Amino acid sequence: MSKSKKTALFALCIALAFTLSYLESLISIPFGVPGIKLGLANSVVLMALYLLGKKEAFAISMIRILLSGLLFGGAFSLLYSFTGGILSYFVMLFAIKSKKLSTVGVSVLGAAVHNTGQIIVAGAVMQTVRIVYYLPVLLVSGAVTGVAVGILSGVAVARLNNVINKNTD
Repeated sequence: MSKSKKTALFALCIALAFTLSYLESLISIPFGVPGIKLGLANSVVLMALYLLGKKEAFAISMIRILLSGLLFGGAFSLLYSFTGGILSYFVMLFAIKSKKLSTVGVSVLGAAVHNTGQIIVAGAVMQTVRIVYYLPVLLVSGAVTGVAVGILSGVAVARLNNVINKNTD
C-alpha cells in the first residue's frame, strides 16, 4: 500500500472510530448493567491491525479513547477505557500474530480482556472486589458483541483489501 493510501486510510479510521464511539454513547443497552456497549468502535481498531499495522492501530485506539473520553465521558471513563483498550489491543495483537484465530476469535478475546481490565480498574477505584460479580454478565455480552464485531471486521478487511490492492493510482 502506498504511503498516501495508508495515510488516508489512517485518517478515515480515526474519524470512523470516533463517529462510532459517539453513536455508541447515544445507545443505551437496556439490561440494567452499566458498562455494556456494542463495541463498534473496536471494529475499526481490529481492521487497522489487519490493514495498517500495529503502530497505526494502537494510535487509532488511543486517539479514539482520548477524544471520546474528553467529549462524551469523564476522568473515570478515560481510566476504564484506556485500561481496557490497551489490554485488549495487546491481546488482539498477540492473537493475530499467532494466526490461530479468525477475526471473530480475535474480537471475542479482545472484548473479554477489555471487560476484565475495566472490572479490575473499577474494583481498584471503588475499593471492592464485589464488582467482579458484574464480570460474567460483561463477558457474555462481550462475547455476543465480539462475534458481531468480528464478523463485521472480517468482511470489511476482505473488501478493503480488494479495494486497496487494486492499482487505481
